[in-house]
Amino acid sequence: MTRDLNPHFQASILSTTGASGMEVTEIIQNLWSGYGQILRIKLEGTSPSTVIAKHIRIPTTANHPRGWNSNLSHQRKLKSYQVETAWYRHWSQRCGADCRIPALLAFDQHDDEILLVLEDLDAAGYPARLTSVSTAQLHSCIDWLANFHATFMGEKPYDLWETGTYWHLATRSEELEALNDLPLKNAAPTLDRILSNARYQTLVHGDAKLANFCLSPSGDQVAAVDFQYVGGGCGMKDLAYFIGSCLDEDSCEKREPELLDHYFANLRAALAVKHPSIDPAAVETEWRSIFPIAWTDFHRFLKGWSPGHWKINSYSERLAREVVGKVV
Repeated sequence: MTRDLNPHFQASILSTTGASGMEVTEIIQNLWSGYGQILRIKLEGTSPSTVIAKHIRIPTTANHPRGWNSNLSHQRKLKSYQVETAWYRHWSQRCGADCRIPALLAFDQHDDEILLVLEDLDAAGYPARLTSVSTAQLHSCIDWLANFHATFMGEKPYDLWETGTYWHLATRSEELEALNDLPLKNAAPTLDRILSNARYQTLVHGDAKLANFCLSPSGDQVAAVDFQYVGGGCGMKDLAYFIGSCLDEDSCEKREPELLDHYFANLRAALAVKHPSIDPAAVETEWRSIFPIAWTDFHRFLKGWSPGHWKINSYSERLAREVVGKVV
């Protein structure tokens, strides 16, 4: 299976890891729309004995699973891989144990292909990938988000997305045009402006869905992957998106107060350590008021992108109508 990597990248992996040999043992995932693969590689004669390779190879023809094959979509994906490369090379070292991510072991670029060699989180003690979560596991992921947002509070997103998240309005004009909900469509610039003008800004993960969190067997330790859409923004964008990724509509509505309380308790504690000059009460007051805005902003994207998506539910519809009624 080493044929999946060109000889230049194979030589690069051997050189940077000091391995005497290598074998691709698993294709973990094909990247969205045919832009490459994520591979597990077994190394010989060195430690660690496995690494993960994210091999980005630009396709000659677009193959978006939902039909969004425009040049705008292509350029967004290209920038997302440039951003992820910059994140791992220049920012990721600032993430500590409380917002754990895989370490970057090597980076290489050859012709139009990019290779990121990353720590294997399975081998590092984070083998669990979940499709549903217990309360403790849910809290662990929310703890990660709170610590991540506290770590990068006030940072300018140099070489990252100026506005993080894959759905933000400036990069989703086609989806906005396709949106048939006219009140929501007309409110979209206002929602975006409220999020962008929040006093307290941080770095957001940008795709903080449950599938991008890796857990320890006990569920109390969490690491996150996939930083293609990391950039500036209000932390509520990550939190709203994450909660919606792992709870049904009834649970989203019933558990929202408790989950917000848990997030802000951890954010306050983390800010006290990482940024003691920042008033955590002021952050909480502003961000609590923005949480429904962030939820509605993602709902706006989803209704334009995939009107039949399972996440479009009565709770999100009702919340969006309330938000739009207040901001217009």
